Amino acid sequence: MEVLSPRVPGLDPFRVQEAPPAAYYVPDFISEAEEARLLQQVYAAPKPKWTQLSGRRLQNWGGLPHPKGLVPEPLPPWLQYWVEEVSALGVFGGQAANHVLVNEYCPGQGIMPHEDGPLYFPTVTTVSLGSPTLLDFYRPVCTEVPGDEPQVPAAQTEEQRHVLSLLLEPRSLLVLREELYSRYLHGIRAATSDALTAKL
Repeated sequence: MEVLSPRVPGLDPFRVQEAPPAAYYVPDFISEAEEARLLQQVYAAPKPKWTQLSGRRLQNWGGLPHPKGLVPEPLPPWLQYWVEEVSALGVFGGQAANHVLVNEYCPGQGIMPHEDGPLYFPTVTTVSLGSPTLLDFYRPVCTEVPGDEPQVPAAQTEEQRHVLSLLLEPRSLLVLREELYSRYLHGIRAATSDALTAKL
């Protein structure tokens, strides 16, 4: 993977070896001062920019996602700068990212295991701000049956389908692509604290 960013001269050393293909985790991708400026801009956004969902609230920048595509709108300069910084890594096939989703998770909030879907395929990147979190990955509820038979429900609990958890520290960058993006579900548990074990 060609990388052109002076921040990260190459992503290969940051590949998470114990994960299915493919996750790249870059600690301290941004500085504390850059993190503070980003948080200031996020919380200075007009109140109508926030969308309240059950379990979290979010901001959409660059346009509103739609099943048939994205209705584009210009990014503000403070986000355009970071879009260019991340895009310079070459993770979007030589193209620039065109959308930013800001998710706010307060203690005790999270998001159920889900797929991001084809709108963002084949790559999604995440810069974590403010606090650490555990991002959990799961096998899908349905398992593929050998041959051309249709998928059948798997008699497994969420815990049994759990594959791995990644600790995302503040100021880190996560790049997800390939099977880890397209095949596995990811989510954040609604917890006020996380316990790290040898398994995680």
